[in-house]
Amino acid sequence: MSAPAPSGTATTRRMIAVLVLVPVAVALALWAFAWPAARIAPRDLPVGLAGPTEAVAPLERGFAEQAGAFELHRYKDEAGARTAIENRVVYGAVVVTQQGPRLLTATAASPVVAQLLTQAVTARAPAGTEIPVTDVVAAPAGDPRGSALGASALPMSLAGVASGAVVTLLGLRGTRAAFTLVGAAALVGITATAMADNWLGVITGDWWAQAGAFGLTVLAIGAAAAGLAALVGQAGLGIAGLLMVLLGNPFSGMTSAPEMLPEPAGLIGQWLPPGAGGTLIRSVAFFDGAAAGPALLTLALWAVLGLAAVLVGARRPGPAPAEPATRTPEPALAG
Repeated sequence: MSAPAPSGTATTRRMIAVLVLVPVAVALALWAFAWPAARIAPRDLPVGLAGPTEAVAPLERGFAEQAGAFELHRYKDEAGARTAIENRVVYGAVVVTQQGPRLLTATAASPVVAQLLTQAVTARAPAGTEIPVTDVVAAPAGDPRGSALGASALPMSLAGVASGAVVTLLGLRGTRAAFTLVGAAALVGITATAMADNWLGVITGDWWAQAGAFGLTVLAIGAAAAGLAALVGQAGLGIAGLLMVLLGNPFSGMTSAPEMLPEPAGLIGQWLPPGAGGTLIRSVAFFDGAAAGPALLTLALWAVLGLAAVLVGARRPGPAPAEPATRTPEPALAG
């Protein structure tokens, strides 16, 4: 039998729900994606100063004029500043020598920040003074602006949520679901590295470390999606999508830097797998894994907790199978 047609009141309610929910969803998406992009500016951005105290004092006062914009680190000489950049302690450094100031940058850490520091130091230099700029850790020739690596946050988020959704919708539970998530993440990591490293040349570094970073990012997202679905039902997939795609992607700071996003977006982004994954991938791709510990811990926690939720959810009784409808016997035909 066909389902009864909805009444006029029910139809009106559905129309109102659509008219209200669509603008709200659009407004939420614009807030999540457009707000961080429109408010990009340095906020406690780590920057180094190297040289004699009396020589760097004017630069230090100049940076301090922008309250809350820069977090200054002092170093004795250029070697100390270079080491700090290579270890991802600072994004760049100004070195004051007898010949004048020099700027050290790292476009591999963030081309946007490198350009910002170049403009800031040049603006504070005497008129007509040329500031030599040295790119200590340069971005690869295949992606000098970092746009390709920045664009990888969304595909990784989508791949993770998709893997969790497929596992859930196919009815995989328990250890089978966990092994499927791990295997899918490993294959995605290998595929992504083959494309980004071997084909496009937008990342460098140890090949398997990069594959592990991509794979762990996808596993953390996929396990979180499948784990939420195992605990609260298919609504968990929607929650995971909101967290990982709507918030995690624009708050990741992959296109600029977490310290360039409005507060607390940058901090929240590093707590979510897309942002932590982006930081880990950048560290292993360009900095030999320097400063990768916090991001690695964040991804590991999401992955472990998500897989644990998948295993715990498997012990919960599934929905009872629907009983077959009793068929009314047809009356006997008259002889």
